[in-house]
Amino acid sequence: MNRRDFSAGAACLLATAGLGLPGALFAQAKKPEEGSEYLILDKRVGGDAPQGKLEVIEFFWYSCPHCNAFEPRLEAWIKRQPADVVVRRVPVAFRDDFVPQQRLFYTLEAMGKLDELHGRVFQAIHANREPINKEDSILEWVGKQGVDKAKFKELYDSFSVSGKSRRATQLQDAFKVQGVPALGIAGRYYTDATLAGTMDRALQVTDYLVAEARKSR
Repeated sequence: MNRRDFSAGAACLLATAGLGLPGALFAQAKKPEEGSEYLILDKRVGGDAPQGKLEVIEFFWYSCPHCNAFEPRLEAWIKRQPADVVVRRVPVAFRDDFVPQQRLFYTLEAMGKLDELHGRVFQAIHANREPINKEDSILEWVGKQGVDKAKFKELYDSFSVSGKSRRATQLQDAFKVQGVPALGIAGRYYTDATLAGTMDRALQVTDYLVAEARKSR
């Protein structure tokens, strides 16, 4: 999703072609080029990874169809990572009406329900066409998933979840995220489908940048 284009039909980055292609097509790809396939941030961004770990952030939006399509590829990529790589998802808020889904993400995380329900949110929105984008519809949906609605509501409105949502927006701005899905690497690098051409290639670029960050650690 390009942050300057909020229409539902053209909401996300032009990643569709790459999402449908196997990563093997890029097996012999050349070394990623700075400035064209990835960017180096002017100012390093502090992360939340434990000492000695390399943090990769996926910036996403639940209502973005390309984020939905990217999710299984990201999951497969995560499973291949060595122990020193930590992957964190960060929901963006390019507009105020994105905030309810930010709060949904962090409330599920606070309740220990994220692993169980993260994928179901994507499925409900993109397969079942459920409008899970406002507080009322979010509460209705989580109740159907067997979640304690009163507890969810308490956490959804909490200072902790509000703070995490603000921090997410600060991170998206610090990484200068222009669209989703996008990847921030080691607090220093940024790539997305517009830069890399496809999200498959963006993951290859991320592999390269993780290796570079590991060298300079």
